[in-house]
Amino acid sequence: MVNDPRMLHRTIEARLAGSKKSLLLLGARQVGKSTLAKALQPDIAVNLAKEATFLSYAKDPEKLWREAMAQEKPSCIFVDEVQRIPSLLNTIQALIDDGPKHRYILTGSSARKLKRGGANLLPGRVILEYLDPLSVAELGEAFDLDRALQMGTLPGIYLDNATAIDTLETYATVYLRQEVQAEAVVRDVGSYARFLDIAAEQSGLWVNYSKLSSDAEIPKETIRRYYQILEDTLLAFRIESFTPKRSQRHVSQRDRFIIFDVGVRNALLGAVRRSPTNRERGHLFEQWLILQFIYFIRAHRLPWKVLAYRTDSGAEVDIVIDTGDDLIAVECKLGKNVAASDLRGLRSFMAVAGRPVRAFVVFTGERAQKLDHDVTAVPYLDFLTKLLPKSAGLKS
Repeated sequence: MVNDPRMLHRTIEARLAGSKKSLLLLGARQVGKSTLAKALQPDIAVNLAKEATFLSYAKDPEKLWREAMAQEKPSCIFVDEVQRIPSLLNTIQALIDDGPKHRYILTGSSARKLKRGGANLLPGRVILEYLDPLSVAELGEAFDLDRALQMGTLPGIYLDNATAIDTLETYATVYLRQEVQAEAVVRDVGSYARFLDIAAEQSGLWVNYSKLSSDAEIPKETIRRYYQILEDTLLAFRIESFTPKRSQRHVSQRDRFIIFDVGVRNALLGAVRRSPTNRERGHLFEQWLILQFIYFIRAHRLPWKVLAYRTDSGAEVDIVIDTGDDLIAVECKLGKNVAASDLRGLRSFMAVAGRPVRAFVVFTGERAQKLDHDVTAVPYLDFLTKLLPKSAGLKS
C-alpha cells in the first residue's frame, strides 16, 4: 500500500505540468494543493501559511512585485494560501499585464476570502482549477472501501495509519479556530458550531431550511448563509434538484448539500473512532459515491452538471448527471443484490426526464446485471473506472 502522498499521481497533475499558463488552484485544506504545486518545481515559493512570511508580505504588499521583477529569466513563482492576502492577486494581475514573463502558481482554500478581499480571481489571466480528496483512480491499489467510508480520502489522512484519526478529529476544530474565529467569517461562533453538527448530520439529504431553523434555533436566512459559507470555503457541495420542463408530478425544489469528504463528515459527528453500522454504511456509501462523481467531473474539467431528483411522493434518484447530450441517472446501493423496489425512483425519473436517459444501479456486487431493457446494475468500481471515463471520451 502506498503510504506517502507524494508518490500518488493526481489526475490534474499532467495537465498542470504541461501548461505554461498561470494557475489558481483552489481546494479545501489537506487535499494536497501544496504538494502538487511543489511538484511543478517553482523557482520561488512564498508560503503564506507561515506567520512570519504572512506578516512580511502583509506589511509590504509591493515585495512580491520587486521579487518578480528581479528575476532575469522566465520563472515559476508559487504563492501558497493566497487567500490570506487577497490583494496579492491584484499585484499578480499587474505583473501578468505588464508582460507574461513568469508563470504564477497560486493556491487557496477559500474563494470567499478572496472575493471579500476585493480580488477578482484573475479571469482570463489564469486558469482556475480545483483539487479534491483522492479518487478511486488516484488511489489505485491503495483503495479500500471500508477505510474510505470511515476515514475519507484526504491524502495525508487516508495514507497515514499512525495519526490519521487524531488528525481527522482536529480538522473541524482547526477550521473553526482558523477559518471562522480568526478570519471573522461569522460573528456567532457558537451558532455556527451547532450548524456544522447539523450540516454533518444532514450531509447528502434534502435540506428543509424551516425545520433546521426550528431544531437548531437559528434563523432560516442565517442557515442559508452558513451553507453558503460552507460552499465558499470549499467544505461542501450544493446539489440542485432536477426540474423537468413539463411534468404533472410535483418535484422537490430543495437543495442537497454534501460535506466534501465523508471522513470529515464523520469527524464532525464524533464517529471516526468506530466502524459505522450497516445502516450508516449505506448512507456513507451513497455520499462517497456522489463525491467520487463530483471529483471526477472537476478533475477532468467536464461541462457536466450534478443534480438530484425527488418527487413530493418520495420517489427519488440519488444522482443525475447532465452531460449535455443525455442524462445519467444513478441509484446507489450498498449490497450485492438488487430488487425491483430499487428501480422505483429511476422509473419515475425516466417518465418525466424528457431527454435520453441512461439508468443504472451502482452497487457492490461482483458483476453487472441487466435488470430490464433500459436499466443496468454495475459494480461501483467498474462504473467509476470504466463507464464514466468512456462517457467522457477518456481512456479508462
